Amino acid sequence: MSKLVVYLHGFASSSQSEKALITQAFFQQQLPDVELLLPDLPYTPKEAVAAIEQALKGRRPDAVIGSSLGGFLATYLAEQSGCYAALINPAVAPYQLLSQHLGTYRHPVLQQDFTVAAEHMPLLAELERKPSALDRYLVLLQQGDEVLDYRKALQFYAGCTVDVQPGGDHSYQGYANCLSTIVKFCQIA
Repeated sequence: MSKLVVYLHGFASSSQSEKALITQAFFQQQLPDVELLLPDLPYTPKEAVAAIEQALKGRRPDAVIGSSLGGFLATYLAEQSGCYAALINPAVAPYQLLSQHLGTYRHPVLQQDFTVAAEHMPLLAELERKPSALDRYLVLLQQGDEVLDYRKALQFYAGCTVDVQPGGDHSYQGYANCLSTIVKFCQIA
């Protein structure tokens, strides 16, 4: 039976983001037998979790890769399913940051408007999970992340396998070069 991997994009992003497309191309070229899911996530907590569950169709993933808010959701999924997780500049306590970005956003792929409202923040907080099996988490951070303070992730994911790179930015410069490390860590290949 082939392995199943889920890629979760960040806030105001999509399955068509640069990292998602790089991930998809890598899996198509290097691991064609691995099933890669790239669900487009709504920007509201309950709907995002429902979209992940719908994409999985009751199956358990072998690994999840998540970027930014997708890293936060990947931690939730990894704790729910017991799978490996590779997190790229993951959001920690995103309900604090997103409370400063309330408003309506247009999803570039789903072509739907989503309103990020104050009442969503407690729902997002309910999804927060502290890693329990630290050896299942690979956390990739860049100190130059202009959106998230990498030190919060360093503290939250203490004890996990963490790689901190100087410089970089929120998009994680050189991400393509990390995919073979992610695959090896998550025991996908």
